[in-house]
Amino acid sequence: MSTATDPTAVCWFRRDLRLADNPALAAAIAYGRVVPLFILDDGAPENERPGGAARWWLHHSLAALRDRIARGGGTLVLRRGNPAEILPEIAGETGASNVVWNRCYEPGAIRRDAALQARLRTDGIACDNHNSALLFEPWTIAAGTGGPYKVFTPFWRACLAAPAPPRPAPAPAVLPGPRQPVRSENLDDWDLLPRAPDWAQGFHPLWQPGEDGARARLDAFAAGPLRNYGRDRDRMDHAATSNLSAHLHWGEIGPRQIWHRMHRLAAMDPNLSKDADKFLAEIGWREFAHHLLFHFPDIATRNFRAAFDPFRWRRDADALRAWQRGATGFPIVDAGMRQLWRTGTLHNRARMIVASFLTKHLLIDWREGADWFWDTLCDADLANNSAGWQWVAGSGADAAPYFRIFNPVSQGEKFDPSGEYVLRFVPELAPLPAPLIHKPWTADEAALRRYGVVLGRTYPRPIVDHSMARQRALAAYKALRL
Repeated sequence: MSTATDPTAVCWFRRDLRLADNPALAAAIAYGRVVPLFILDDGAPENERPGGAARWWLHHSLAALRDRIARGGGTLVLRRGNPAEILPEIAGETGASNVVWNRCYEPGAIRRDAALQARLRTDGIACDNHNSALLFEPWTIAAGTGGPYKVFTPFWRACLAAPAPPRPAPAPAVLPGPRQPVRSENLDDWDLLPRAPDWAQGFHPLWQPGEDGARARLDAFAAGPLRNYGRDRDRMDHAATSNLSAHLHWGEIGPRQIWHRMHRLAAMDPNLSKDADKFLAEIGWREFAHHLLFHFPDIATRNFRAAFDPFRWRRDADALRAWQRGATGFPIVDAGMRQLWRTGTLHNRARMIVASFLTKHLLIDWREGADWFWDTLCDADLANNSAGWQWVAGSGADAAPYFRIFNPVSQGEKFDPSGEYVLRFVPELAPLPAPLIHKPWTADEAALRRYGVVLGRTYPRPIVDHSMARQRALAAYKALRL
């Protein structure tokens, strides 16, 4: 049992799967002995439970965290069930008199944490929580009226004017564990990995989940793509982005670490300043999405702008399935959707293109797209996913104008001019000359046959005519009198 001279704290890991810059862990170590704990909460609201791709990432991230903790002399305890039952149980088993965690900002997590805090304190267990996930707490950045921001640019301007986030703390060298072993479940028994079939085979060569992988990814980005990031980040045929989103979502790296790294690099090389600022603005969009979710917790299920509620979305199961499978007949759309399925991620420009296609060319509800992304993205994040889809659909805060309808051909020609990105995921079009890659249907059938491409057989015909779909979408949006 814990005593006044040998106090013990439970550090409840959630989406902060790292040792460096982890304020809850630092508080637990300062308190005394530490029981590192992760709970697989199957009782969380459905739209807050990880989807298939995210579960794959979580398995490997927990394995990496387990190994990192072991190197410090500790043991990661795994339990599955209701945190309201497990946390008091673990405290009782270990004699812990304190429970600490880092905050989550989803509405279900906020409700659960408030109830847990009350329950633990009733049981005589102290508890406190910290911020590890955001640069600024959602309630600390307020508009001039005192309310939340609804537009990104003034929000980010206010963030930049606020005191800088604290400097990140290094990882602890030692993790003093409890005197007696604590029962832990077996990670493999949680069945987080797909098995029959293993649709995640393509993930393994691309990703290294965990804190070490996150740090390596940031180092590689800082050493290369960061320079010219502002110019190249939309080029889908270039390796010009950080690929840190899943690491950020799972807390294998924190935004404070990125913030201070970017400022340090810009101070060392002023030529990097604009690119570092542009990259930090993307981190700012993540902050804005969490700001919105905190203040408007139903944005994951309801239109942010109530004026969109009467919109008559089409129900078209065949078109939705074609979009999901990357079989729309529009190469840039299909390449994006196939990248998503094969790799568990999607280039940000491709996210906008495929989302615009679903909501505007097909007039299918943005929530259908958000659900598919939730199941197929390793970085599936309720705030980012909801805010991003609503932005494209036009129903969200600071949304794209309803008349902004991406042309899949011109988007492909602009951001994948040689067709390299398309051919990486739609190799059946490889025989085509570059001018046809983004619009194969414009060539006559005889010409296509010479290249070995038969529309409707080797590659789908477009499932919708762009001009017709654009006019249909404009008419539907105008009817809302926005």
